[in-house]
Amino acid sequence: MEAAAAASPVRFKSNYVVSRKIEPFYKGGRVQINRDGKFMFCPCGTKLNVIDVETGALHSLQQDDEEDISSFVLSPNDEILVTGSRALLLKQWNWRENKCVRTWKAVHIAPVASMAFDSTSTLLATGGCDSTIKIWDMIKQYCTHNLKGSSGVVHLVEFHPDVSRLQLFSSSIDYKIRIWDLNSSKCVAMLDGHFSAVTSLAFADGNTLISSGRDKICMVWDLKTRESKRTVPVYESVEAAVLLPEKGDFSQLGVKKQGLHFVTAGSKGILKVWEVATAACVYTQPMPFTLKEEASERSLTQCMLVPERNEIVTVSMEHNIVLYDAQTLQLRKQLAGYNDEVLDVKFLGPGDSHIVVATNSPQLKVFELATSHCQILYGHTDTILALDVFRKGLMFVSCAKDKSLRVWRMNKDGRVLCVAQGLGHAHGVGAVSCSRLKESFVVTSSQDCTIKIWNIPESLTSKAKAALISSPEALHAKVTERGHDKDINSVAVSPNDKLIATGSQDRLAKLWACSDCSLLGVFAGHKRGIWCVQFSPVDQVLATSSADGTLKLWALRDFSCLKTFEGHDASVLKIIFVSRGMQLLSSGSDGLVKLWTIKTNECVKTLDGHEDKIWGLHSNKQDDMIVTASSDSCILLWKDVTEIEEEEAQAKQEEQIMKEQELSNLLHEKRYLKALGLAISLDRPHTVLMVVKAILKETDGRKHLEENIARLRKDQKEAVLTFLVTWNTNTRNCHEAQAVIETLLKHEAPDSLLQYSGIKSVVESLLPYTERHFQRLSRLLQASMFIDFMWQNMRLADASQQEDLTL
Repeated sequence: MEAAAAASPVRFKSNYVVSRKIEPFYKGGRVQINRDGKFMFCPCGTKLNVIDVETGALHSLQQDDEEDISSFVLSPNDEILVTGSRALLLKQWNWRENKCVRTWKAVHIAPVASMAFDSTSTLLATGGCDSTIKIWDMIKQYCTHNLKGSSGVVHLVEFHPDVSRLQLFSSSIDYKIRIWDLNSSKCVAMLDGHFSAVTSLAFADGNTLISSGRDKICMVWDLKTRESKRTVPVYESVEAAVLLPEKGDFSQLGVKKQGLHFVTAGSKGILKVWEVATAACVYTQPMPFTLKEEASERSLTQCMLVPERNEIVTVSMEHNIVLYDAQTLQLRKQLAGYNDEVLDVKFLGPGDSHIVVATNSPQLKVFELATSHCQILYGHTDTILALDVFRKGLMFVSCAKDKSLRVWRMNKDGRVLCVAQGLGHAHGVGAVSCSRLKESFVVTSSQDCTIKIWNIPESLTSKAKAALISSPEALHAKVTERGHDKDINSVAVSPNDKLIATGSQDRLAKLWACSDCSLLGVFAGHKRGIWCVQFSPVDQVLATSSADGTLKLWALRDFSCLKTFEGHDASVLKIIFVSRGMQLLSSGSDGLVKLWTIKTNECVKTLDGHEDKIWGLHSNKQDDMIVTASSDSCILLWKDVTEIEEEEAQAKQEEQIMKEQELSNLLHEKRYLKALGLAISLDRPHTVLMVVKAILKETDGRKHLEENIARLRKDQKEAVLTFLVTWNTNTRNCHEAQAVIETLLKHEAPDSLLQYSGIKSVVESLLPYTERHFQRLSRLLQASMFIDFMWQNMRLADASQQEDLTL
């Protein structure tokens, strides 16, 4: 490896910039999708995020008042977006251009809880927490109705799809569905049948309504008689009922006959298809979870049909948004709206096309970087603490508080499956490291102060055999060793698979033989617990980072400390080697990433992108990108821009040399106007001064200066004014400065001078020095007049003496 490093020169890194940010975009509330299914609208605190469904790219509509958005709605024609905030204001947005076009008072005395547009996109209904409903004419911009009579929060409002009926349906805390006639502004009927909150209304046709409730039933209503036609027992709290279109082949969802069918989503976390005529469930979605008892935690809060894309979209309690094929319920895409505290992150896939993330939960998230598609991996039963990836990037290992480790494998199609599980630790497993040469073993360490080495059977590593695995294989630890007196925070395997290093809360790092876990040596020197250990990829060196805010490099031969790096103000949580082992990257609980050059002990760059502890830090195989993950719920991808910046600096330098050469040519050719313009563009006050001096040296210099200054553009004159301030401070250059000021005052009207940017500060800076120069010149003039007088008198005395001699 050292020979390979010597073969081509190592390019030291000097800077990284954020190329991508994976941040929370949805924290609960209603999600809406536009008509063509290309954009998704998700509330997130004070922002409403607009997400491109294909790429995952987002832009935000930010509230000025910094109040949380309580509800929002997009009109059926996709043109009008209205948000309501806790500041009791309604805002209308041009969402494509991120502009707020109108703000008005909601007239409610409590926040707006629900909103709906009619099918013509001209009327907006707002249901408030103050028990009232307001109707707004969006064209004439005024409130047309104030409907009173609901009890408690009006959490649901829907217009009847038939515009000619002018009816509004609402539901509040008394579980009744009210029908309002907008011609008379009165409640004309109440549909009473639910015993818990009504969660959705779906109109099958002009006279049939389906309502869902948390009382585990859906009800079919006849709007002519305003009576219940049928009650469908769903046996779970229902959050949404969506009608399937009459046209279309839904045979794979159990739809065999003509007639009304609808899909329900609720507390069990799965979709079910129901036939209205028989009240029977004709299809139940298979449970996608490994552990069936966890299904209740995965309850769905919303379900929508997007006819344009033939998709059904669900939203879960865990803020995951899933897009299914409407005819088969095959998963098309999954987006993770909110990552809690992120504890670890690693690049994954043969070309580092994915990242795997541990997010303070028992589930792993695998993001495809190109599309933002997120796979959620179920298996662990408690918080996942650490991850590591094998060299090829197809297999990785996770360990968790549930005392287990799991081995996962990515298929050719990008799907990830659990292929093995290991149990044996007495406490949570906090650190894991994979073998480096082959996919042959895994090392784990735990709060039980032990290290375990687990062999990976060949059946998991060969592609042909791995494809046949139906359930995770059980792993058994071949070696167990008590390593430290306190929690072991980090474990690492050397590049040749012969050594293991551990770092612990007991302030010690230790080196072990991989074959039998025998202790080879102890690294003592840190003043507080060690958070991370890492082997150099090229030298016999170990790097450690500690809660004492330092990084240390240790020699493996004699366990001596070679170097100490100081710079972080708090615990250093992660370290990795980059630039073929010549540089280090460290991340700390101060939210900073630092780049260190080992040879010089120098911190080359500090990257500030996070607001909290950075637990995850990993570099890709090409060594041109890093990923960081933090307690602030954000994952940042950083691109190495050293080469780009060097090229830009070189190009700038070359351009500067060319311009300087051109400037000297212009001065030589006495083309002063061009010379002035070029010197100003180079932002060189001294060079501009030299040009002014060269002009003044010419015969009729003042006249030439006036001509050239007058022909400059306004921005160039503004630049010269700022240069003047510096020239005027020096008595050597004040004459040139005053000559230019005189020219500007002669040729520019006071009004136009006042329009110059920074004119006030320029005048304030010029006045004191100009007064000083004036006083100095006055004194000089007085002195010169006195000398002249003396000289005249001396000449007169000499003349009279001459006359006396002649006489």
